[in-house]
Amino acid sequence: MASPPSTSSVQTRPIDPDKLNALLGQAVQDMGAAMHAPLIVIGDKLGLYRAMGDGAPVTPAQLAQRTGTAERYIREWLNANAAGKFVEYDAASGTYFMTPEQALALAQDDTPIHLPGFYHMLASLMKDEEKITEIYRTGKGMGWHEHEKGLFEGCERFFRPTYLANLISSWIPALEGVEAKLKAGARVADIGCGHGASTLLMAKAYPKSLFFGFDYHAPSIQTAREKARAAGVSDRVNFEVAPSKEFPGKDYDLVAFFDCLHDMGDPAGAARHVRESLAAEGTWMIVEPFAHDEIAANLNPIGRIMYSASASVCVPCSLSQEVALGLGAQAGPANIEKVVRSGGFTRFHRATETPFNMVFEARA
Repeated sequence: MASPPSTSSVQTRPIDPDKLNALLGQAVQDMGAAMHAPLIVIGDKLGLYRAMGDGAPVTPAQLAQRTGTAERYIREWLNANAAGKFVEYDAASGTYFMTPEQALALAQDDTPIHLPGFYHMLASLMKDEEKITEIYRTGKGMGWHEHEKGLFEGCERFFRPTYLANLISSWIPALEGVEAKLKAGARVADIGCGHGASTLLMAKAYPKSLFFGFDYHAPSIQTAREKARAAGVSDRVNFEVAPSKEFPGKDYDLVAFFDCLHDMGDPAGAARHVRESLAAEGTWMIVEPFAHDEIAANLNPIGRIMYSASASVCVPCSLSQEVALGLGAQAGPANIEKVVRSGGFTRFHRATETPFNMVFEARA
């Protein structure tokens, strides 16, 4: 095993106290966020946030009784959340409560803003740390299916609020003629559908259309089928196990890729297959994490999240597959366009965007 690099050259350079204090200040904030992250997962799993969602003040003992948990742990959990501003503390009464904003983000599931899903993803990645460290040494990939199971549920819960807030209201309307087709009755393929969050949202919004969700991960497809049955749309939604370059069917009016093109080993090959599967005037909708083409422009809080996710999930996933292009979650519009045009598409443009996503429209 190679020895770590020497730190002697670093130690001999002069230290700027102000820069060091600024770095330490940032580190303290990050340490607090990191230490608090498992408590968010615990609070979500035990229903602690949901039990406080009505905003009524509670003591630790009351919350413990309400949720069937141990009061001493709940007391410490509440204080950590109060210090992190995820709940409020009333010193005069010794009670804790959630503001409407805190409840919206943490205590309610079906909202455009929902934070716990991200922390389930984070917990899963921490469990996978040893595997990820090893592939950094070897250069090998790590497939989506090789991750700890919490990543799959966390991913759905993290992305679904964004789709809930934007997919039907703004993203699809931004595509030329697509909304009218869906309302009239269209054939739609959702590639890399995971647990089917995006597929089911579209199916509920457009009852005259038929939807086909594909993902290579069999356990996710099984979950998606269960969710379709629970939603009462199984007659119009079909989920199948299939990779992005081999999904079945022809003459789709819309093929959608939600936050997955950059994860693929051969995205150009996937683009060619999409081109072959579309109807004559069909549309390919590609939703990707927001990014600029220049690295320097992505060095901001959102870019930090995306590059970190890319370094532990997206690039390893791509490198585990054929071609192993390794686009990464901050590929940028120019790289996405290059991939799309290599698949035979002649029309490509950015239809709309949010602070977290870019939505591209491609046609033959």
